[in-house]
Amino acid sequence: MRPRSYRLKFPEPAEKSFPGSSATPSVLRVRPASPPPRGPDSQSALKLEPRELWIAAHMPQLALLAVREGTEKAPLVVVDEERNPRVLDADGRAQEAGVRPGMTLGAALAAVPDIEPRTRNVARELELMQRVAAIACRFTPQVSLEAPDGLLLEIKPSITLFGGLRELCRSLRDTCRADAVLTQLQAAPRFTLAPTTLAALVAARAGARCFITDPMLLPARLKPLPLAALRWPEDANARLAAMGVRTLGELMRLPRAGFARRFGPALLADLDRLLGHRADPRARVEPRARYRGSLDLDHELEDHERILQALAPLLDELEQFLRVRQRGISALQCRFHHYRAAPTSCVLRLAAPEASAARLAKLLRERLATLTLPEPVRRCELRGGTLQRRVETSQPLWAPGERGHAGTSEMPALVEHLRARLGTQAVYGIRRVAEHRPEHAWCVAEPVMQAAAVAAAAMPAAALPVFPRPLWLLHAPRVLEVRAGRPRHDGELKLLSGPERIESGWWDGGDVQRDYYVARDTSGALLWICRECHGEQRWLLQGIFG
Repeated sequence: MRPRSYRLKFPEPAEKSFPGSSATPSVLRVRPASPPPRGPDSQSALKLEPRELWIAAHMPQLALLAVREGTEKAPLVVVDEERNPRVLDADGRAQEAGVRPGMTLGAALAAVPDIEPRTRNVARELELMQRVAAIACRFTPQVSLEAPDGLLLEIKPSITLFGGLRELCRSLRDTCRADAVLTQLQAAPRFTLAPTTLAALVAARAGARCFITDPMLLPARLKPLPLAALRWPEDANARLAAMGVRTLGELMRLPRAGFARRFGPALLADLDRLLGHRADPRARVEPRARYRGSLDLDHELEDHERILQALAPLLDELEQFLRVRQRGISALQCRFHHYRAAPTSCVLRLAAPEASAARLAKLLRERLATLTLPEPVRRCELRGGTLQRRVETSQPLWAPGERGHAGTSEMPALVEHLRARLGTQAVYGIRRVAEHRPEHAWCVAEPVMQAAAVAAAAMPAAALPVFPRPLWLLHAPRVLEVRAGRPRHDGELKLLSGPERIESGWWDGGDVQRDYYVARDTSGALLWICRECHGEQRWLLQGIFG
């Protein structure tokens, strides 16, 4: 028995079939529920909303701006620090005379003998770009530096806050133009807008007036831009130029498989990032936030308690500033301005990061007790140090001293209290130094309690010295009395262990060659003594065991 066969017949379409198709319709055509909009608003209705919007700021001739010192008398060029320096950039007068970037300095001097060459100042360039980045951080937290002369801002979340896209761009441009340093240098960044980071950067480098908000229009707007704006390696640009590829439009028409095989997948990935086909994450600029507060007094103050009362609002504001950021400070500066005398500075150094206004006020009271003001105070300023990570701890169940419990903040509080009362230099810590000579094996350091505890806990057992070391070391070895070839210290010494030879310091002029012993004196005290191996072969006292 043959199985039955079924054949599905599609209904007769209302529209004509595609040109070139058979007379019998075999394609099911689906008519849209509503026709697409027509008229002047059709483009906006079909516009694709971008997921991100990036503003690129490009600083043209940044190397030239970084070395400029006002009005230059001679044509100015910037050269690198190579053995045979080459011209990196030149001002308008030098370029009119024939100087071009890439020329050697000798060729530039031959063309224009009166040019003034200056070495590139990379630190100054970074400072200028960080200044522009600080301005950009007022508009969005997503700011990225693109070395050496580029900056990126992701501004889509900030559009509504600033009253629209065009108003935001206008405010950004006007704020950069109002900056005093940029105005003095006549530095005007170029701004472009695009849905991808690399597209905005390329358009800004090319000097194009680019304001793209629709990703569908991105390839067409990038086609006429030069290939050099991508800043690919010179050999890749030369090979592409030999193939007749000089614009981004000609680059987009190349076959992907052949391009990846000839130039590598890295450049193909750059092309995908340019068109938004691949993610392009960027590192965010973290601004160095520091607290600055000032208070103009209604009347002059000279009493320390009233000055502290006037500082109370600033200290509360500082505590709020730190707690919002979950940070603390280890340094605080108070400046008191007078009518005639120079401002008086009062600096607090903290042993651990702190954010409590009550704690800072207590330390300021101790510090002000030792401070003499030349005149009454008319204005107060509070300047916090660098923000540091502060570890939040829970309150203990037992009070300090109860059931053997010791508070975790007792030692930093004691150090800060002593420093506020006696001065910063009166209290210090001791740090070990990787040195065999005992008198150079330690140094004075800042008493940081948390770092010391972490270092002590992380120190492996193998790093501990095999031979015993006393806790009390003399600043310089003391010569011992010798009688009948035996060392004496309030009586004859008995050698218990040794010798341990230490030979070191030949490279810095402090050469030592000694044999060390542990000895006991007549009173039972343990001493660390040594004998010189050369010269007078004296016996020396180096330290005392506890």
